[in-house]
Amino acid sequence: MDAFEITRDDNGTRGRYVVLLDGLEAELTYQRQGQVLVADHTLVPPEFRGKGIAEQLVQRFVADARAEGNRIEPVCSYVELQFRRHKEWADLRA
Repeated sequence: MDAFEITRDDNGTRGRYVVLLDGLEAELTYQRQGQVLVADHTLVPPEFRGKGIAEQLVQRFVADARAEGNRIEPVCSYVELQFRRHKEWADLRA
């Protein structure tokens, strides 16, 4: 799986992780509710699916949440799926 450059935008109440792909964006978005980050959407353009981009977005999101002492509520179905696959993240679930 190739590593993609992921940037983070966070305005205090909402945030997103982004990968730029030939002028298109793949993203994971979240809402902040105190120390809980509500992961509400993940999108990868169809032409870039199957390259592990969404999984890398979630991994970065989880790593940052852990480092910052936040918990995650996975509302997005893809993030929920990744939480079921990664039992080691159970301590972060809100």
